[in-house]
Formats: sequence, structure tokens, C-alpha cells
Amino acid sequence: MKLWVTGLNHRTAPVSVRERLAFSSVDLTQGLEELKNTPGIVEGMILSTCNRVEVAITAEDDINPHQALEIFLSTAKALDSRDLHQYLYGFEGREAIRHIFRVAASLDSMIVGEPQILGQLKSAYSLAKEHGAVTGLLDTVVMRAFGVAKRVRTETDIGVSAVSISYAAVELAREIFGSLKNQRVMLIGAGKMSELAARHLLRSGVQQILVTNRTDSRARELADRVRGTIVPYDQFRGRLKDVDIVLTSSGSPDHILTKEAMRRIVASRKNRPMFLIDIAVPRNIEPTVNELDNVFLYDIDDLQRIVDENLKGRMDQAAEADKIVAEEVERLESWMRTRHVGPLIVSLQEHLEQIRLAEIERVKGKLGGLTSQQEQAIEMLTRGIVNKIAHGPISQLRKHAGADNGPAVLDAIRNIFRLEE
Repeated sequence: MKLWVTGLNHRTAPVSVRERLAFSSVDLTQGLEELKNTPGIVEGMILSTCNRVEVAITAEDDINPHQALEIFLSTAKALDSRDLHQYLYGFEGREAIRHIFRVAASLDSMIVGEPQILGQLKSAYSLAKEHGAVTGLLDTVVMRAFGVAKRVRTETDIGVSAVSISYAAVELAREIFGSLKNQRVMLIGAGKMSELAARHLLRSGVQQILVTNRTDSRARELADRVRGTIVPYDQFRGRLKDVDIVLTSSGSPDHILTKEAMRRIVASRKNRPMFLIDIAVPRNIEPTVNELDNVFLYDIDDLQRIVDENLKGRMDQAAEADKIVAEEVERLESWMRTRHVGPLIVSLQEHLEQIRLAEIERVKGKLGGLTSQQEQAIEMLTRGIVNKIAHGPISQLRKHAGADNGPAVLDAIRNIFRLEE
């Protein structure tokens, strides 16, 4: 039996290829049924996200799993397999286990440590389970992968630090204010970064989001998406004294907030702190604003440095996480090496026990009436003899289970004791 993974991801294929290979919910159901009906494939699971499409299977030894999956993917998506071949990778056995574990732990993601991939893998597993496509070894491997991901999250800080500009801004705001609950925010400009930051801020408990933009329609669209309130662009300066966090992403070529204007605003706030995030290029806020007391100004370069530092920290944590993955791969492989000797050990023990009981029964009549103590002594004696006989072959079975000569040792012991397959 072979364990195999074939797929492509953001490192091996451009988005133009990934989007053509992506599976919709309907495609996934059909794909799982096709995998189940493919000769030689025993189990199958399909993981399809914006950054990867992978198929994991267990297969009979007499098929070429990579070739089979290449044909499966090209047929399912009406692609020429020759065009697809250059983008695909394949992993077998130990490397397949390691790959699945690393994917679950977000060590193979575009942004290392992002949590979404684990949920996506769980969804893929649940769907495959629902369709009866995972029932044995692949089931065990994926379930172990969930445990590995949990251990990585628990024992490392891989997912703690902010690694996007918008999230870094929110983390800085939390450092300044402690809690963002009940803080008020103003978005000046209606760009994508503003929206992402606003969503992070909402999840962090901000009380109100004000939105202003030179174009009213764009301000209204953003306000609707982030549950915000529109402020006319020519009136936003008058509302700044009421907000604690300001995020600017306006396309203005000049500074829309100067040091003198901010001095007056801070004074009207009785020196309560303000956090200003300027992600516009050219910058919207005069840099010298940062010289004012109780004003904390960060531009996009400041945020990028924080992100870069956090990414470096995540990579350090990823090295620790990879050690955990290696341990868990070895643990699972050790289990896999010995699991097939279990039935043979049980069969040997049962065989020897049947011989023991038959021999006791055979000589009982010759021994005449036995006291309970004598019967107990015979029981202990014969059990001890059988256990000593079984100890040697059982030790050899366990010792050689994962070795190259393992199958030969199993066959020898099976033949010596005349055990059935």
C-alpha cells in the first residue's frame, strides 16, 4: 500500500494555473467519487484553496500514483496533462506524511503561521469522510496532522505576531490603548487597506468607525462594508477631536493633516492620546506630527519594518515547528512499522495457548484427581513455559518490523509455528 500526495501550490504554479485547477464544492464531490472508482486507488482526499490544489491518496502497489493523479487532475479540469506536468510535485510515504503535517501546521503556506489552512484541511477531510473516501491509513495520517497542528500552535509562537500591514496597524493600536474596546476610528480614504484594517479593528472591539473620502459613493460603499458612518470630506477635520485612531489612505498629493492642525486637535482632546496610521504614498500626514506629545504616527514604512521583523520571528518559530513535525513523522512511522505485526503476535499467542490447553486436557486423566492447588500449579507452570517460548519470536517480530528483512522474519515465524496468513 502506498501513501501519496500530488499537487501544486503558490511556489510551483502561477495563479493563472491554480485558478484553472481549483475545485468548486460540486467539483469536489464529483472528484471524490471519481477517485473512489479509480482502479488501484483505495482512499482519496482533495484540498483546494486559492494557493494550492492537492490530492492525497492511498493506492495499491501495482499502480503509479503520480501518473494516476496527473491523469485525474487533467481530466477533471479538461487540461492537457503535458501542460500540467511541469507544475506538479509528488510525495510518497514518509515525505507525504511530512508534507501533510507541514500543510496542517501552516509551515507550507504563503504566510507561515496563518490559521486558515487548518480549517480548509478539516473541511476537505470532513467531505472525504462523508463520501467514504478516507477509511484507513490516510484517515489516520490526516487525523494525526490535526494533532500536529495543535501541538505547533501550543508549543510555538508561530501565529502570534502580525504579518500584514493592516493587522500590524491594529496590533500597534492595541499596544498604545491597551484595549480597543470603545475606541473611535476614522478612515480617511476608501482603499482596500483601509477596509482590511477596519475589519481587524471591528473584531478588536472598536465602538465606531467614521468613513470619509473625496468621492462620496466610495465612502458609502466602504461604510456599508464595515458598518461605518459617513463624514463629508470637507467636514472630517472638525470630527477628528472625537476619534482616537485615524487611518489615512487618501490619494491627495499634499499633506491633509499638518503639525499645527494636529496640535490644535490634541489640545481640544485634553491631551488624550491619538494613534495616526498613514499608509498613503505620498504621505497624507506631515511627518513632524510625530513630535507632538500624545500623538503616535506610523507610516507604511514603519509598519512594513514591523511586518518584516515579525515574519523573521515566524521563520524562527517555523524552525522549531519543523522539529515537532519531524518528531511526529517518526512517531507515526514507528506505529506504522509495528501495526502489521500485531495480528501475527496475537495469532502466535492464541496458537500456543490452544496447544497448552490441549496438552493439559490430554494428561489430566492420567494424573487422577487433582487438588485445586495442584491444578493452579500446573496452570502457572504451563503458562510460564508458553510465555518463555513466545518471548523470543515476539521480540524478533517487534525488532524487525520496520527493517528491510522484516517481511522475511514474519514469514519465517509464521512458517515455523504453522500460522495462517
